Amino acid sequence: MKKTFVVSLCVNGILGGWIIADDQAITFKTGKFTVSQKYRHLEMRYSDIQDISTGSFLLLPTITVNMKNGDSFKYIVYNSSRFIAFLNSKGIG
Repeated sequence: MKKTFVVSLCVNGILGGWIIADDQAITFKTGKFTVSQKYRHLEMRYSDIQDISTGSFLLLPTITVNMKNGDSFKYIVYNSSRFIAFLNSKGIG
């Protein structure tokens, strides 16, 4: 079952979009064509996620997804508690 979360990716500013979560991965998508292809369809498989952490960006709460390869992606997530609970249900915490 897919779930959708409204988010903004914090990379060179704030990039609005959404995360689609399914049984295999979470995928960030945005409709902005002026950003790198890497960020327009950013798939993060659960098996590649090391952990998540919380913080803030411009006084807004954030969730950072840390990947096993060293990459990290910081998101402003609307209804972040629901997103964290979802990731925890997938064994990520």
